[in-house]
Amino acid sequence: MTNKMKFETPNLTAENVAKIAELFPGVVTEGKVNFDLLRSMLGDEVYGDEAYEFTWVGKRAAIAEAGRPIRKTLRPCVEESKDWDTTENLYIEGDNLDVLKLLQESYLGKVKMVYIDPPYNTGKDSFFYRDKFTMDADEYDEAVEMYNEDGLKNFHENTKTNPRYHSDWCTSIYPVLVLARNVLSDEGIILINMDENEIVNLQKLCAEVFGESNDLGTIIWDKRNPKGDAKGISYQHEYIVAYAKNKLSFVEKCKMQRPKKNAAAIIAKANQVFKKVGAKYTLEEANREFASWVSVQDDFSGGEKAYNRIDQNGDVYRPVSMAWPNKKKAPDDYFIPLIHPITKKPCPLPERGWRNPSATMNELLRAGLILFGKDETTQPNRKYLLKENMYENIPSLLYYGGSDTDLLAELEIPFDTPKVVSVVKEHIQSFTANGDIVLDFYSGSATTAHAVMQLNAEDGNKRKFIMVQLPESVDNVDFPTICEIGKERIRRAGDKIKAEAGLTALNLDIGFRVLKLDDTNMNDVYYAAGDYTQDLILQMESNIKPDRTDMDLLYGCLLEWGLPLSMPHTHEKIDGFTVHTYNDGDLIACFEDRISEKAIREIASRNPLRAVFRDSSFSSSPEKINVFETFKLLAPNTNVRVI
Repeated sequence: MTNKMKFETPNLTAENVAKIAELFPGVVTEGKVNFDLLRSMLGDEVYGDEAYEFTWVGKRAAIAEAGRPIRKTLRPCVEESKDWDTTENLYIEGDNLDVLKLLQESYLGKVKMVYIDPPYNTGKDSFFYRDKFTMDADEYDEAVEMYNEDGLKNFHENTKTNPRYHSDWCTSIYPVLVLARNVLSDEGIILINMDENEIVNLQKLCAEVFGESNDLGTIIWDKRNPKGDAKGISYQHEYIVAYAKNKLSFVEKCKMQRPKKNAAAIIAKANQVFKKVGAKYTLEEANREFASWVSVQDDFSGGEKAYNRIDQNGDVYRPVSMAWPNKKKAPDDYFIPLIHPITKKPCPLPERGWRNPSATMNELLRAGLILFGKDETTQPNRKYLLKENMYENIPSLLYYGGSDTDLLAELEIPFDTPKVVSVVKEHIQSFTANGDIVLDFYSGSATTAHAVMQLNAEDGNKRKFIMVQLPESVDNVDFPTICEIGKERIRRAGDKIKAEAGLTALNLDIGFRVLKLDDTNMNDVYYAAGDYTQDLILQMESNIKPDRTDMDLLYGCLLEWGLPLSMPHTHEKIDGFTVHTYNDGDLIACFEDRISEKAIREIASRNPLRAVFRDSSFSSSPEKINVFETFKLLAPNTNVRVI
């Protein structure tokens, strides 16, 4: 293929129309859908005049905006990055809607978890809301005074006196949720923090974007501190809404469980106590000491406190009833009595029978997992070993009233009300695994990045993060924008985590590549060559804006071709010309104004998957044709394009 690169995000609306045309070819003509004909083909059963619908002022514009293409790019900023050459993490500065559009090709279906904490719409939130989607972006930016004198985005409060108070919030959230769904893998999950102000609308938005069938539930986070400024009931809880991209695929890969929070501490204490057992210290005494310690642990749940016994092997266990749990009587096979191992007499049966059939009960007996009393008068219980039950189902209630104010003070990072690292880490641990990508496009102080690095240090996995944050100005001399706060927090937190982990974290990735949203690398003539005369085109020096570097162009090509932005790349001189190689040949590029035939033949001989050159590298059409013929001969499978 030899066509010119587009440098424009996909038109998702046009792609959806194409999908309809594949299923119903007759209903699409010249890119337009004949909905009357489509309704006729689908039949009356699926169409009605009335249906349940969630709507708001501006919904149609929000839907259209999610699919509208843009001509922007992400420019690499190596000097603000950390470990650029080796890291697989990204920190992207820019409006999250535009950034998500740019990431659609490179990360389509590749993100395991989206974890966001969007504006709660308390009436005091400052968030950018583009309510005139039909305007040219530059016209709108100027109309709403979007940028200040320093080129940073201005923000305006969405106050409760605004007649479109809830509508504005819905319109700002809807498009990013649509685009977030696209980048999630089939087994991916999105978690969204919210309070009482917009929880109802958020749940309706998620049901529409992700589908009601993919609702995983909502966690109620009891923060143990009622709000003092309440004019009604004083809320002391917030919400964490969870939706899967595809619930069936998600539950196949994820058990929806979390590690028991205090299991490791319980086992450690048991090991300490059990080591004392010997001629002068009996197992019975050890159990009394251990049970006494468990009983005074205020942060243990009731289920954790039940694990208060140590067996002869040093294993922690708890007794659990083996009675049939249902109201209906169990089958006859569930009524075979257990024989006491000492008295050899049958033990009492539960009124409705055992929980398990006789074959399973015999297996439990052989494994030593049935607990008998002193004699046959006590009904036996099942022995549950803690080491075999280190995980528990994720409950709908989360009790945590702390904050990370002290942690940020220790890091000397100025930021009010950050997300809590331990809470974010707990959910990342429950829903992700080695190599997974975690995306947060309301990054704030970069708590999610902090949590990913901390968890990787603890379990040795290599999760990767993508942080996206708009450079909102803040009143701080050292950190003029939220992005500066977030980047510095990642640097300091990463160093702290690695230092504390020691030898176990030698290969821990605490770096990040900084990319910044900007207008396209290309001049207007690139997109509308047909609007210019040939003489005018010849007078123009380049299709490319003069301030753009090779790295800018390389990353623009990565976005165009849908390549990940965190892979290794090198540059070298071939016959005196600078050549860039991305991820061992996924892409080879040369952006020189001229390039020799020798260099072109060397590039082709390496058989890259993709190759790109500047259009101006070739002085004539025959010379350009010769380049393509060289690739056909030496690298017939290489996709060659020009810019």
